[in-house]
Amino acid sequence: MMLTFRLNGKPVTVSAPPDRRVVDILREDLGLTGTKESCGSGECGACTILIDGETRLSCLMIAAQIDGAEITTVEGLTSTEEGGILMEAFVEQGAVQCGYCTPGMELSALPLLKDTQQMDREAIKVALSGNLCRCTGYVKIVDAVARAGAIIAEKRDKA
Repeated sequence: MMLTFRLNGKPVTVSAPPDRRVVDILREDLGLTGTKESCGSGECGACTILIDGETRLSCLMIAAQIDGAEITTVEGLTSTEEGGILMEAFVEQGAVQCGYCTPGMELSALPLLKDTQQMDREAIKVALSGNLCRCTGYVKIVDAVARAGAIIAEKRDKA
């Protein structure tokens, strides 16, 4: 099956069986290894990507589901102002330990940063709830998302 979609803002065409997992297409066929696979059953969030702006678990998706979609992986975060701010906040707040959960955490947080007026620590926890951190870095991760939200809100207020 020939698939055509936008990946991190660029058009992509790839051939894959319709039942091939999206995580495998991203990692093996396209070389985007920032999308991690851990559990393979949708329990950990390491494989989180954005499909048309919404978080999805790429280990549970098949190729046929991405034809015509807009896909964002962690490699595409720096192409948006919010993504760059978020990545920087993760480093500044010490929210990156082993880093395995970081791509999924950041992609899960990104939609929340679109409307920082609705964002508080509880909303951040809910947005990140499908992602497991094995290093128990949750407090710093929530701090990083909150910091990114504050920076983005400040920039919007100045504009």
